Amino acid sequence: MEEKEKKKKQKYHHPNDQTTKQPAAAAASDFSFKPSNEVKGLRFGGQLIVKSFTIRRARPLELLQLLDFPPLFNKLPFPTATAFLPTNFTILAHHAWHTLTLGLGTKKSKVVLFVFESEAMKLEVDKMWPPEIPLGGVNKKLIRGLKGCEMARFKLRKGCITFYVYAVRGVGTVGFCCADDLRSVLQSVVALKDFLDHTAMLALPNQRSLNYSPPVAMAR
Repeated sequence: MEEKEKKKKQKYHHPNDQTTKQPAAAAASDFSFKPSNEVKGLRFGGQLIVKSFTIRRARPLELLQLLDFPPLFNKLPFPTATAFLPTNFTILAHHAWHTLTLGLGTKKSKVVLFVFESEAMKLEVDKMWPPEIPLGGVNKKLIRGLKGCEMARFKLRKGCITFYVYAVRGVGTVGFCCADDLRSVLQSVVALKDFLDHTAMLALPNQRSLNYSPPVAMAR
């Protein structure tokens, strides 16, 4: 009986769960990196139609707006990060699919974010990757297609948006050089309030939070 009680008290810890108290070097060594052909990719459940929906490469300022991260003076944060956001087609398709299926079709979109170990690696990979890609091609072309690389995968749900964050390094590399950037990205996603409507996310970023209230018109 005592052994059963001890087992119940023990909490499961995901290998990629990191606490902010850990130093960057120690945390980086604990990330669960796997070869690109073994790491988990995007998941679609039974709704295969979502695979045809497209995502596009985000501009640097769009990433900051999405993460609600203030720009730094004379410098853009996350210089080693590449993000893919839902296209306008995907946003409209999600709503149409949800309506046609009488609410059974998913309204959840996906954001895919890669944090590379260096700016040089990011620039090299950006040249190979297309600016727009169907969600169904992400696993094969963006993840499995990175030969000679290892990745650590993080999945975070924020209302109607699911964030897939991948840390990318070369095979055999010890630790992760951009652990601080990766931690900042993850902490920014965790701090976000749930997205209620991803159409507003792209049009007016401030409308995505739960506590948003439209500005009151003032006569001048």
